[in-house]
Amino acid sequence: MPASTAAAKRRDRGRRRDAGIPSPWKMFLRGFFRNPVMVGAIAPSSNRTINKMLGPVDWDNCKLFVEYGPGVGTFSGPILERLAPDAKLVVIDTNPDFIRYLKHTITDPRFFPVLGSAADVQQIIRDHGFEKADYIASGLPFSTLPPGVGDAIAKATREVLREGGAFLVYQYNPRVRNFFAPYFPRIDHAMEWWNIPPAQLWWAWKD
Repeated sequence: MPASTAAAKRRDRGRRRDAGIPSPWKMFLRGFFRNPVMVGAIAPSSNRTINKMLGPVDWDNCKLFVEYGPGVGTFSGPILERLAPDAKLVVIDTNPDFIRYLKHTITDPRFFPVLGSAADVQQIIRDHGFEKADYIASGLPFSTLPPGVGDAIAKATREVLREGGAFLVYQYNPRVRNFFAPYFPRIDHAMEWWNIPPAQLWWAWKD
């Protein structure tokens, strides 16, 4: 089987799209035009952004991965491809349209979409049988969130991560770093230019 065909099959594993369910691009654009402040981008992240962002994750020692603002599942699918069979992915979004869409398009039993706020991550993961998360990824536009919300999310994230875990943040405004830097002394940074717009990538480690 050609490599490209195998990769396509892996991307489609655990996914389906019923009649009447829009394509990821259509759903993403619908969310952007309805609430551009909360979506924070004009296009889903590129494959190069996803691969670079997830590269440092120690998948052998990951039992719970959490994602804030999954949107149409651009990161969720690749996370599930890498996740161990007995691990879980919990995604949290305040947009009921995205949560409804994800429930229809990703059927992997390790996948748990939650309608709620990332600031409540501690209670959300407890509801799924965990006290700590190994990794948390976020595409939330911290700089446009209501006052105090970004700080509350960063603080809750620090508290819920295990020692050695990391907060993976991809955004487009370099000032986003200011929201989580007070809680994470060690932060690695990179840029991914092959993205619309070019993406700032941070790995904030809980040492």
